[in-house]
Amino acid sequence: MFELSIVSNTPLTPIRDLDEVTLQFLQQIGYIPKGYDPKTEVSNVQDSVPYKMFTDCFLRNMKRVWLVEEMAVELKTTKPTIYRHLNKLKSMDILEEVDTERDGGKKKGYRVRYGDLSKAWSFTEANVEMAMKNYRQTVDHMQDLANRE
Repeated sequence: MFELSIVSNTPLTPIRDLDEVTLQFLQQIGYIPKGYDPKTEVSNVQDSVPYKMFTDCFLRNMKRVWLVEEMAVELKTTKPTIYRHLNKLKSMDILEEVDTERDGGKKKGYRVRYGDLSKAWSFTEANVEMAMKNYRQTVDHMQDLANRE
């Protein structure tokens, strides 16, 4: 299921700090809710698992394929926590699953789609356009039904 928050916003292009831009962007798209409380011993959102997963694992290593176990070790958390945040990113179509050879066998890993955030975002935009088209069809249908009454 595709899921993404769309809010009216201005481009974050005047901001020169990658971490600040990333945090605001992740809040805008609904990956990290505004007012998010990590419920761990971290002191701020930028030290939280979802933020560090996106920035440290995926944004700063876009071409690397990460196994869930590797992310759990890197982020010092459990596999269920990794899966919870991984599923949010997958629902936005930012990530892709990649079969990779590790420890003598094939394993499923994850990386930024196409190893390029801009290309991955194009895929996300296509999903938004499709969703908006479907909303338009529903609105037009409601209008037709209302006109018939």
